[in-house]
Amino acid sequence: MEEKVARLRRAYAPHEHRPLGGYLAAMGTYAAVTGTLAGLVKAAGRHVPERPATADVVLLSIATHKLSRLLAKDAVTSPLRAPFTRYDRPIGSGEVMEQVRDQGSSARHAIGELLSCPFCLAVWVATGLTGGLVLSPRLTRLVATALTAVAASDFLQMAYATAQRAAEGPGHDDD
Repeated sequence: MEEKVARLRRAYAPHEHRPLGGYLAAMGTYAAVTGTLAGLVKAAGRHVPERPATADVVLLSIATHKLSRLLAKDAVTSPLRAPFTRYDRPIGSGEVMEQVRDQGSSARHAIGELLSCPFCLAVWVATGLTGGLVLSPRLTRLVATALTAVAASDFLQMAYATAQRAAEGPGHDDD
């Protein structure tokens, strides 16, 4: 069996390390988390809406975007990613670029990819927020509102900086 898995890995990505075992473990963990959330919803006797309110979808979408970027790219959250990634460089607006650590287990590599990719992390964050919306809607909406306000503030900060640079004109040095 081990040789079959090794052949599959080589056939899938002959010139690149792809941690298929780690990805499989991540998918299994996600399925377990999702199943646990569903079990909690059922045990709590909570009603799952047939169709979520549009306002909740918008709120959770923006909150998911912000929390995913905060966890995956923010300099302050780098200690969470450090066991799985290596610092590369700053990329502006308080964010950093990191590289996944290749040494160690395939699970470590897969976790590094997950934690440093806001697109990958968004699935997990959205699942958590959606589960929270069913299990504890008031608290989840409050947290999502705060994350949405931070996301809006980020865009306003960037727009302000862009407008300020435009007002200063070309050739103006920032001292």
